[in-house]
Amino acid sequence: MNRPSKDAGRRVRTGRGRTQSQVRWLERQLNDPYVKRAKADGYRSRAAYKLLELDDKFKLLRGSRRIVDLGIAPGGWAQVVRKVSPKAAIVGIDLLETDPIEGVAILQMDFMDDAAPAALEAALDGPPDLVMSDMAANTVGHKQTDHLRTMGLVEAAAYFATETLSEGGAFIAKVLAGGTDTELLNMLKHHFKVVKHAKPPASRKGSSEWYVVAQGFKGRDE
Repeated sequence: MNRPSKDAGRRVRTGRGRTQSQVRWLERQLNDPYVKRAKADGYRSRAAYKLLELDDKFKLLRGSRRIVDLGIAPGGWAQVVRKVSPKAAIVGIDLLETDPIEGVAILQMDFMDDAAPAALEAALDGPPDLVMSDMAANTVGHKQTDHLRTMGLVEAAAYFATETLSEGGAFIAKVLAGGTDTELLNMLKHHFKVVKHAKPPASRKGSSEWYVVAQGFKGRDE
């Protein structure tokens, strides 16, 4: 896929009650070529290009018939799926409200709720070929705590994938700098033929996010 070009930077004035961190965030948004491209292409977020770039590399979407989108809000990844694999059944879940997307079943609930896995399976009417997660825990400003909370979501997503995926299926999830924890990585390698880490170009250079991609689900242990 073609990468967006960079325009001259725009600066945002302080004032109007903005903090310095808010000013930096707004400047980054205004100057981000992926944000501009998303608006032009009709995607709800720049994150859509992360999935498009990962799909270019790993061929995750075409051929997938049933897909689970964990942390669907605001819906950019689901929009990509609808474009690349329009016949796929998609169910997404998020604690945040997500505007409707044609052809996508959206559950507004906490994925960590005990009832969430069964609700997702029921909405799909069959085992998924792909479980994808762009979930990240709300940050509290403490690096170690933030990492542990996000990796807890990744672990929950991975266990959901290994309990629901059809044989040969795939799992993709956002992780933080340092990649997947050793125990979880070993679990993925046990269940999948190929496990790799990738940082798509659409991920900001200063971001600590990476993605773990596991393909070729071997099936559940008897």
